Amino acid sequence: MKKPIMRVLAFSMVLVVFCLLPAFIHAAEVVKFGAVDVQKVLNESDAGKKAKSDLESLIKSKQTVIDEKGKAIEKLKNDLEKQASVLSPDARKNKEDELEKHVREYQRLVQDSQADVKKKESDLTENILKEIQDMIQKIGEDEGYTMIFERGMVIYSNKGIDLTDSVLKKFDDLKSRSKK
Repeated sequence: MKKPIMRVLAFSMVLVVFCLLPAFIHAAEVVKFGAVDVQKVLNESDAGKKAKSDLESLIKSKQTVIDEKGKAIEKLKNDLEKQASVLSPDARKNKEDELEKHVREYQRLVQDSQADVKKKESDLTENILKEIQDMIQKIGEDEGYTMIFERGMVIYSNKGIDLTDSVLKKFDDLKSRSKK
């Protein structure tokens, strides 16, 4: 009685394997992997270079204002030190209060400037990364990739699956067409 059940079970398993085998063979033929160095695309693309340039300009303008404010504080400090012996206690107190006020404003200016630069960098990077991600997804769909990895997350891969230069070129092409 056990032999017929075993035969049916064995036949069923063989039947399942033969039914699924074509699906596995087909799946093995269409698996295609790619890898992209997103950081390289971000740094070397025209959009990335422009964002970096814009950020550097913002930093320079902020630094100029900070430097001017710092020089003004130094001048006030030097004036106070020179005049300290001839000033009345009230006048000296007023000058010290004025200096402290300028120092607080300077510190606030530095903090606000750093926050502005950080926010601008974040906004620029986020927008470009979103566009790069969309480009990679489009390449994956159009060229039949099963999966595209971030190059930094892959310990080893054949250079043939590196799509970074292709993504970089297509991203720059897309950005230059959208400007026209």
